[in-house]
Amino acid sequence: MSIEVTMVRVYVTEGEHIKDKLLTHLHDVEKVCGVTVFRGITGFGSHGTVHSSTLLDMSLDLPLVVEFFDQTEKVAAIIEHLKTLVEPRRIVSWPARVHK
Repeated sequence: MSIEVTMVRVYVTEGEHIKDKLLTHLHDVEKVCGVTVFRGITGFGSHGTVHSSTLLDMSLDLPLVVEFFDQTEKVAAIIEHLKTLVEPRRIVSWPARVHK
């Protein structure tokens, strides 16, 4: 048995200082089913600025991916709110299944 959900990824950087605000909202307000934050070692976005870490210099502006899932209808409303916090083109979503 499985249920339909929507997976969402939000792409930000550490330097934007938005991770804690996103996590607080997703956990305390929206109470989504699950959230994971991935810290990248290198990345760049539409502006072409490379955010990277090296062995000599641990950057404090590395890429972060905040990933979460929940019921499709709930996620649609959450995405509308997230668009007020980050640029919409940094939010990606797709249908998925949670297996019970």
